[in-house]
Amino acid sequence: MIITEPRWRSFVVETTKPIFTPKQCQMIIDAGRSEPKRSAEVGNNEGVKGGVLDTKTRTSHISWIPFKKMTEMYKDIEKIMKTTNGNHFGFDGMTLTEFAQYTEYPEGGFYDWHVDNDINCAHEPPVRKISMTLLLSPESEFEGGDLELMKEGKVAKIKQGQAIFFASFIRHRVTPVIRGNRKSLVMWFGGTPFK
Repeated sequence: MIITEPRWRSFVVETTKPIFTPKQCQMIIDAGRSEPKRSAEVGNNEGVKGGVLDTKTRTSHISWIPFKKMTEMYKDIEKIMKTTNGNHFGFDGMTLTEFAQYTEYPEGGFYDWHVDNDINCAHEPPVRKISMTLLLSPESEFEGGDLELMKEGKVAKIKQGQAIFFASFIRHRVTPVIRGNRKSLVMWFGGTPFK
């Protein structure tokens, strides 16, 4: 007997068109740049709860955008996440649980292979179940900086303002930026533990 997943289930979903216009992307960039900038860390929710600086694994700059600063952005993205979850993932109890992370990868910046959820199960619910990356830069502003999912060469080709949603347990990385500065918005959505 062969057991297959339901046809509707997919763990990687790209939006078919941009969520935000170039002008809206610039507003998000401005909001991110107006918050305190720090070197990105790894482990324990990337610096929110005590990560460590590890330049062999990750080199980028981040800031956290408060909910009150970009209320409409949060509402728009959460609505799209809930539709995407309902149509593709089917995860229980999904909600927005963390501030959005504004990220800049300058020339040479990268983030090696990792997953976004806590594989050691040390955190209380809600657990990260869906991750989202939204490209804020025009593609012409940088080279390299590819988002690869699951294996080398499996590149998510998203354009400015477009997003990709994927299960937080999927292994992924951002390859080194060869030229320019890659700007993105990263968000996570949580729910009850997987069953």
